Amino acid sequence: MSTDPQAHPVLVVDFGAQYAQLIARRVREAGVYSEVVPHTAGAAMLAREPAAIVLSGGPSSVYADGAPTLDPALLTAGVPVFGLCYGFQAMAAALGGEVQRTGLSEYGATPMDVTDPQSTLFTGQPEAQSVWMSHGDAVTSAPQGLRVTASTPGAPVAAFEDDERKLYGVQWHPEVLHTTFGQRQLENFLRRGAGLTAQWNAGSIVAEQVRRIREQVGADRVLCGLSGGVDSSVAAALVQRAVGDQLTCVFVDHGLLRQGEAEQVETDFVEATGVDLVVVDAADTFLAALAGVADPEEKRKIIGREFIRAFERAARDIVADHAGDPGDPGVPGGQEHPGGPERSDQSDHPVKHLVQGTLYPDVVESGGGAGAANIKSHHNVGGLPDDLQFSLVEPLRDLFKDEVRQVGLELGVPEGIVWRQPFPGPGLAIRVVGAVTRERLDILRAADAIAREELTKAGLDREIWQCPVVLLADVRSVGVQGDGRSYGHPIVLRPVSSEDAMTADWTRVPYDTLAAISTRITNEVPEVNRVVLDVTSKPPGTIEWE
Repeated sequence: MSTDPQAHPVLVVDFGAQYAQLIARRVREAGVYSEVVPHTAGAAMLAREPAAIVLSGGPSSVYADGAPTLDPALLTAGVPVFGLCYGFQAMAAALGGEVQRTGLSEYGATPMDVTDPQSTLFTGQPEAQSVWMSHGDAVTSAPQGLRVTASTPGAPVAAFEDDERKLYGVQWHPEVLHTTFGQRQLENFLRRGAGLTAQWNAGSIVAEQVRRIREQVGADRVLCGLSGGVDSSVAAALVQRAVGDQLTCVFVDHGLLRQGEAEQVETDFVEATGVDLVVVDAADTFLAALAGVADPEEKRKIIGREFIRAFERAARDIVADHAGDPGDPGVPGGQEHPGGPERSDQSDHPVKHLVQGTLYPDVVESGGGAGAANIKSHHNVGGLPDDLQFSLVEPLRDLFKDEVRQVGLELGVPEGIVWRQPFPGPGLAIRVVGAVTRERLDILRAADAIAREELTKAGLDREIWQCPVVLLADVRSVGVQGDGRSYGHPIVLRPVSSEDAMTADWTRVPYDTLAAISTRITNEVPEVNRVVLDVTSKPPGTIEWE
């Protein structure tokens, strides 16, 4: 049997749920690898040999025309199945139970009574609980062979299970924190119902990715696009662990960075890891390509293209620099490298591979996840050119941000980098709403530096997931500065709290801190005369404004 924790995943079947990715995260928190797949995959998903299947919620009624359907084959294949909300109702309907609109809808926190405390899902839990409901329909009759294990005022059949067939279901959302014992119920399904053990952790991720990287890369040279953020830094550290000095990190200074970031990359990360770093000054090239472009999708695609072109130029330079170099680490005829496979002289090898810090949310939001809608193209997913000359190495592609941080700590990446707030690869270009110019970047850079300094001073760096500072470049408002009329730009503060960037809420920053940020920005950045606060959650808004 494979020792790869990803070989037999728990598949989260997405019926259009708001929380499908959150379910996958909760499964991983229980130490089991999971992936999101569309309901349209049907029985074909069984070819993945899943260890278990979780059916997500969804906005539809199971009896409505065009509603997502559940392939009954998933319930008879012997694979443990756990239905949540809509998934619970779809199970009931597929197995011959009854689902009806009873007129007793339940939304939000709802009292639930466990009617079988010794059941697989509820063992070790109190009989009276609070669960998070969101349903207008209800299962009114459980399918034959499934015993009812819980009820609520609006759903007499609120949970059922059949240990013999390994089928389980609940009407509520155990994945959300508002369901008090939700994680325990999910873990009971995984451990007691499906018989799975916790194998997915930072150590197992590192071991498996090192194996995969060595298998993909072989003796070739590798480039890594290093931004200094946690994603690219952890990806670089993973690849270095796998292939050592076959890796060269390329830091592209595209002129879209925040204040002090270039210096941080050239000192802190290099000192901590000892990686071979090449710095490419491409600010003029990027700004010329972005001139006059205001559409955020077009910006991302331009930046993705220019990144790749910069890496291609760097690759040619690296090959030229190593050609005939007696100090090349590949020259000593087939010596075993401590971090990688046996190699022969590779001084004339082209650079074939490009490392990127692509994360699972990047893939999902760019429409690359199974059944996902394209919310926005990430520069490292939807913005890559068609004539890409590299094979991509993406060791973090299956990971959420919190998992990336744990992997970084496992690899010894400095905590200052691991816990750094996320910063988008396209940089400040997507935080200038409007066309990008040097002047506008300088304005935003100054305002951003003040906001970060004050948030750090207030001790909020760990509490706030991310705080984009946005310049509304094409908007001006009247103000009073220096006893005179001003006509300046507004700056938007967007502090958010999140676990994985799939969902987020605005952070309640103390008023004194907000006042200090606003006062300093309007005093120290003369082009700005107004600072506003974005209090939108995700959804409906995204974290970045663009």
